[in-house]
Amino acid sequence: MSSTPPWNVRSLPGAEGRAFLVTGGNAGIGYFIAEQLSATGATVVLGSRNPAKAEAATASIRAQVPGARVRAVRLDLADLSSLEASVESLVGSLGVERLDAVVHNAGVALDDPPRRETGDGHELMFGTNHLGHFALTRQLMPLLTAAPAARVVTIGSFAAKSERLDLDDLQSHKDYRPKRAYARSKLAQMYFGVELDRRLRAVGSTVTSVVAHPGGALDSLTPARPPIHRPTTAARLCTAPAALLIQGKEAGAWSAVRAVLDPAVHGGQLWAPRVFGLRGKPRHEPMWNHLTDPAIAARLWETSRDLSGTEFDTVAG
Repeated sequence: MSSTPPWNVRSLPGAEGRAFLVTGGNAGIGYFIAEQLSATGATVVLGSRNPAKAEAATASIRAQVPGARVRAVRLDLADLSSLEASVESLVGSLGVERLDAVVHNAGVALDDPPRRETGDGHELMFGTNHLGHFALTRQLMPLLTAAPAARVVTIGSFAAKSERLDLDDLQSHKDYRPKRAYARSKLAQMYFGVELDRRLRAVGSTVTSVVAHPGGALDSLTPARPPIHRPTTAARLCTAPAALLIQGKEAGAWSAVRAVLDPAVHGGQLWAPRVFGLRGKPRHEPMWNHLTDPAIAARLWETSRDLSGTEFDTVAG
């Protein structure tokens, strides 16, 4: 029998002296990932494109976690040319000398047409959710390799399980459907997380890459964090039956938090809620079959490198 105690989402191991970056840490699941990681004593940096929202999230975390070491850096994943300056601010202004983990959580989700593009000319969801994190990872590699055993945790989506990439139309030029484009952007992120770990292993890096997803997570089932989040009583009552199958965003954060902190987590794994992949405590889930195709992952990597203009042939540092 293992002497390792069971994972307790309410009693996390200490992480004093470590530093974590959470993209999109000012709202939604990203906020709760940052709040929970802050309770470990680590320094947690919120990557946010909106300074006012980042300030509000920082204040909320400090109210929930007295003494929290939480900071913020401006980060706009839709503007690839700005990422280098964001990482320079992380080092120069915030004094971060190493990163023990980055959680690739930030994302754009559009529900209705028309198709929109980033300033770089990429479809907004693919360009932000996938290409932005792809390029950011390359910029962060020196900080990640400076840590003894850093992790890149990429947040996918349960919606990606039933999708497949169209490698000839990654940016949805031919047939734009917002919900499908979102799911495919998250699927691309998950392929990236798997392929990144494969390449890290090939060069003997100390950095590992893990994929996680939050299952089903609704605002109305999420604890209040004013002014970040104020669920109404009516919304709570209307969606209460859904709690049998899905959960709130606080619980949706659990898989990512475990992927960051648990010593039992290994690179190349997928972590997700244990009840049908939709709700409950986090567990190691078998990798989805379509994510295990190295040819698709390699082709996506090369295309992402070319589209983002990122020299990412090696991940050694």
